[in-house]
Amino acid sequence: MKLCFSTIGCPDWTMKDIVATAKDLGYEGIEVRSVRGEVDATKMKEFTSDMDKTKALLRRTGVKIAMLSTNCALANHNDETAVERAKAYIDLAQETGTEFIRVMPTDKPYYDGGDIDLCRKRYAEILKYAEDTGVLPLMETNGMFADSKLLAQFLDSAGEGGGALWDTHHPFRYNGENASQTISNLGRRIKYVHIKDSLVQNGKVVYKMMGYGDVPVRQTVSQLKSAGYDGYYTFEWVKLWDKELEDGGIVFAHYANYMRRI
Repeated sequence: MKLCFSTIGCPDWTMKDIVATAKDLGYEGIEVRSVRGEVDATKMKEFTSDMDKTKALLRRTGVKIAMLSTNCALANHNDETAVERAKAYIDLAQETGTEFIRVMPTDKPYYDGGDIDLCRKRYAEILKYAEDTGVLPLMETNGMFADSKLLAQFLDSAGEGGGALWDTHHPFRYNGENASQTISNLGRRIKYVHIKDSLVQNGKVVYKMMGYGDVPVRQTVSQLKSAGYDGYYTFEWVKLWDKELEDGGIVFAHYANYMRRI
């Protein structure tokens, strides 16, 4: 099992601290979303003036950047620079040897409108740009695509070179899907996986450490293995937006132990 964590769970850490934690806890990869408070990887010092230091750190530790996670919302008309930002991420991914970038339909995990035709047009342009780069731009199962059947249809219409980032939480929580339904809908389109746990309390989704919510993580992992998935299982702990959540050093260790037990 290839374990990874998103830096969204440690938004103020340095790259050195992020990589050291991943190495010490036996993670194979990290997903870059926030480093020292900066959320645009193309503007991070670690990938501009300190790029050589970052590459040397990754080589020395053997930790890989599994994904560069953008905030590009392709179905939002008011995200006017989404395509340009996604292309910049593809360039950065190619330079850092990163296989995946993440894009989204909208910036909400649940259905919040969005123009699917605009999303399709923009995604096709991004896929075209990524040709022959070795980088796969993946569409996440959030927003309208928490409906994984709709995402499968979308990907089939988008052409070659794309795929799905299955955030295993969102279709379950916001569209009532079980793991077998999502896997049946998306199949081998699933190239990358996000894992998190939660409960609904007083009508609000509250994120929990692994095993303390009611998301069927064990069943999901079992069915993914049965379906032949051999990619990353990436822990997405949303501390960037919720400062009350437990610190990354605690939850990353807990996640690794939990996943290895199952």
